[in-house]
Amino acid sequence: MLKLACIAFATALAAGCGSRAAGHPHSAEGAKRGGVLEVLAAGDFQTLDPGQASAQFDDMVVFATQRALYGWKPRSVGAPEPDLAAGPPRISSAGRVVTVRLRRGVRFSPPVDREVTAADVKYAIERAATPNVTSPYFATYFDDLVGAAAFQRRRAKEIAGIETPDPHTLVFRLRRPTGAILAQALSLPMTAPVPREYAARYDAASPSSYARHMVFTGPYVVSSYEPGREAVLTRNPNWDERTDWRPAYADRIEIRLGNDVRVASRAILEGNRKLSGDFAAPPALLERASDERRSQIVTAHGAGTLFASLNTRIPPLDDVNVRRAIVAAVDREALRLTRGGASAGAIATHYLFPGMPGFEEAGGERGPGFDFLSHPRGSLALARAYMRRAGYPSGRYTGHARLLMVAQSEHPGDRMAEAVRERLAQLGLDVTLREVPAATMYSKFCGVPKARVAICPNLGWLKDFYDPQTVLDPLFNGRHVLPVSNTNYSQLDDPALNRAIARAELLASPRARAEAWGEIDRMASARAVGIPWLWPDQANMRSADVNGVVNRFTGSWDLSFSSLRDP
Repeated sequence: MLKLACIAFATALAAGCGSRAAGHPHSAEGAKRGGVLEVLAAGDFQTLDPGQASAQFDDMVVFATQRALYGWKPRSVGAPEPDLAAGPPRISSAGRVVTVRLRRGVRFSPPVDREVTAADVKYAIERAATPNVTSPYFATYFDDLVGAAAFQRRRAKEIAGIETPDPHTLVFRLRRPTGAILAQALSLPMTAPVPREYAARYDAASPSSYARHMVFTGPYVVSSYEPGREAVLTRNPNWDERTDWRPAYADRIEIRLGNDVRVASRAILEGNRKLSGDFAAPPALLERASDERRSQIVTAHGAGTLFASLNTRIPPLDDVNVRRAIVAAVDREALRLTRGGASAGAIATHYLFPGMPGFEEAGGERGPGFDFLSHPRGSLALARAYMRRAGYPSGRYTGHARLLMVAQSEHPGDRMAEAVRERLAQLGLDVTLREVPAATMYSKFCGVPKARVAICPNLGWLKDFYDPQTVLDPLFNGRHVLPVSNTNYSQLDDPALNRAIARAELLASPRARAEAWGEIDRMASARAVGIPWLWPDQANMRSADVNGVVNRFTGSWDLSFSSLRDP
């Protein structure tokens, strides 16, 4: 990262350097301007490059430092709010053209120091389609752009379907009538502008090194970053509050990485100016804190789904009956206990979570009704019956495969992995468990097919926006199995499911989409490609002197709205 200092000159206060005068339209009652907030995290970021960022913890920082075309205010539900865009997208009646006007006066941080133009957004989306960046979002939401395939095959130098008729207008042209989905996808971090003249030299590396040299458009810049230790956010001297709805109260945000969660949880609840980052409090501490410090815990509901993935391309997991046996055997109640029991959320019975369109159509809280998903405490008898269907008369695996399981080394991911391995051992499956930091788990193992990981027990998925395609398409569409940044963790490539997804992508009616994607959820669940086990309630912790604001969309603290409290 660039070392960016706050420039002290006469206009810097108006631009967001240092404390600012009261009166921002989104000021929160009791919020204190200025000061330093501290965020404690157990792991590290996967990436802060907006072209690649997709993890919840990454987004916590990216949403404070970059401005996508659209974004999410803390209480936003449904459609995202215009951010870099000057207003809502215009979608043609045929659904094949989307037009966006840009807000004027948004500038890049030093050393670029110029106004953002439509060409910067075009370059940001194009770089996300290159193998050096490989955004997990492009193939799901942007590959219907005219010319996208030619660009990715290096037959064209730009994506023809992204036009910039003037410096403040973007026109997206699509092969299919998927404009409604693309319009919502313009809220993703990969639409945050990137200046070609500055970033191209870093994007030429494989992988891109832009994450270490970024420029910013949000209220904060990442002024320093030491992997595994600390990231520091300071004010962007080129940010103009008149162009933004973020109040950006704190002058400085220090993110401490690699903490023991038990020690960090106590430090947050008993200390000053601190917020929780990427972890939940240990169950015993959370239970005690709920009684003694209830006001310091803010719970976000409907954050997503936690699940374990089963690699459908590695024997014996390539047999659906073996996978169903594993799903039937795992004690999901025991997994929930690793996060605090019932207070951690509801036991998941499929992948769409409460509050998402298609949830009820997929079976609601009771689930799709498959027997192997109907025993929250697990059923070894049923599991062994499925093993017999797979050709193992004893109900136990008798082959010689050794399965690699890669799990988080941080609590409670390590305990959860052990609980899964214990049940698999009872089916005769020989599992080698490797524990690594969460960021490494995704970037080196679970998100990389050639790593040959059979089981990833610590996965979770949040919505990209309020549409069921954002959950099911990335996880189960066969054409989205990617060599890096892969999100189809099971590597499922089922022709019938792929066809159902392709049809559902074209539906415009909300009701029709909910029904179609609900059926896709049922189809994926039937194939037992993973173990959905929790719809988590995310307990976010704050110190008593912090006015923490949770972003309802992400389920985590919104760093641009959180602040110290006035005495």
